[in-house]
Amino acid sequence: MKAIRLTLICHALTQAQKTGCLHRFLDGILPLDDQPFAVVPDVHVLAAPERRAGETAAWFSPQAKVEPALADCDLGSWQGLALKQLQDEQPEALALWLQDPHSAPHGGESFAALCQRMAGWLAAFDTPGEWLAVTHPMVIRAVMVQVLGCPMSAARRIDVLPLSRLELSFTEHWRLRLVGLREGGG
Repeated sequence: MKAIRLTLICHALTQAQKTGCLHRFLDGILPLDDQPFAVVPDVHVLAAPERRAGETAAWFSPQAKVEPALADCDLGSWQGLALKQLQDEQPEALALWLQDPHSAPHGGESFAALCQRMAGWLAAFDTPGEWLAVTHPMVIRAVMVQVLGCPMSAARRIDVLPLSRLELSFTEHWRLRLVGLREGGG
């Protein structure tokens, strides 16, 4: 059985991230001086449906396929709001959301629901080969929680920076894959 190698890449920096605002579907990435990645031959490229993921995925392949399951966590009525505004106007709701992975005071998706969605996606991902998937910080945290089998509360301790990557492999089960410097791990 041929193995699956899946690299999750966090989208590039957005203005919302730079200014401390929660994401919106149409947020684009900030311009960069140079394209940070070359087009990758023989690698299947997937992208979350949001604009920022598609723009980042275009650096890897002009034919990136949109994968709806990689969508960012639905923040409901909080989309686009500044964290400072939420701290001032809804401090209890924000604290609840940050502490309880099952809460969704914004009316959208809870982190627990996102984890469940990603668990289903990983369980169904069965096509061997080299894959690259451009997605979002919360999605990458949810995948890490699933692969490591750790409590959802551990996700609060994971920083996922723009353009960071998480490498996974699958033969009989998903594993984190640490990459050495000689393998292009930079």
